[in-house]
Amino acid sequence: MKEIRFFYAPEAKETEELPQEEATHAIRVLRLQPGDEIFLMDGKGVFYRAEITVVTNKKCLYRIMESMPQEPIWRGHIHLAIAPTKMMDRMEWMAEKATEIGFDEISFLKCRFSERTRIRTDRVEKIVVSAVKQSHKAWMPAVNDMQDFKHFISQPRAGRKFICHCYEEIHKEDFFSLITSQVNNEVSENDDIVVLVGPEGDFSIDEVRMAIDNGYQSVTLGKSRLRTETAGLQAVAMSNLARRIL
Repeated sequence: MKEIRFFYAPEAKETEELPQEEATHAIRVLRLQPGDEIFLMDGKGVFYRAEITVVTNKKCLYRIMESMPQEPIWRGHIHLAIAPTKMMDRMEWMAEKATEIGFDEISFLKCRFSERTRIRTDRVEKIVVSAVKQSHKAWMPAVNDMQDFKHFISQPRAGRKFICHCYEEIHKEDFFSLITSQVNNEVSENDDIVVLVGPEGDFSIDEVRMAIDNGYQSVTLGKSRLRTETAGLQAVAMSNLARRIL
């Protein structure tokens, strides 16, 4: 079976030239030549079948032969907002796996108990791009800069909003049960999901109450106490499963 080579080209139809990093991989690693077939993804829902036309030391040009619009495989917009862990490799792993499963957006939160207050979103974006290509996703998840928790929860957001935490004194409902309560497959304004996951020391109890005051539902991801990156991945997996188009 012939290998399918995917490349991320946000302006695939307009430029007919691979972005520099993708061109370098095509030329120096894969050693592609004129006449070779490749597939492009624009991250906006369209794949393109193309043929390489020109290869130089730094450039790789192509000709689009077929446009292939893709159908969404889940409903709504899945947005994970998470406080990054002290060890950034764990957060990068989570972003990679969440992309493979399928979600739409990730935001990073600076909370009271955060152990990391800065993050290189450019590095996370590269990992997400690689995961999109590997898993053949038609849409590129948005990667947002770190935001203050209070600022994030004060912004208007569509759909349903949830905050995951471990405080026993605050009533919590089961996250998966709540998001699967819509039993049919029809599009609904409640399809969009925003879910918050706290730092390794959890949100402060004041942050939880503040989120609830701003319309977030208090939820649990299950009976096990999860690490931050595991909780983030669990929230994405549950959301994707609940919104999967059958």
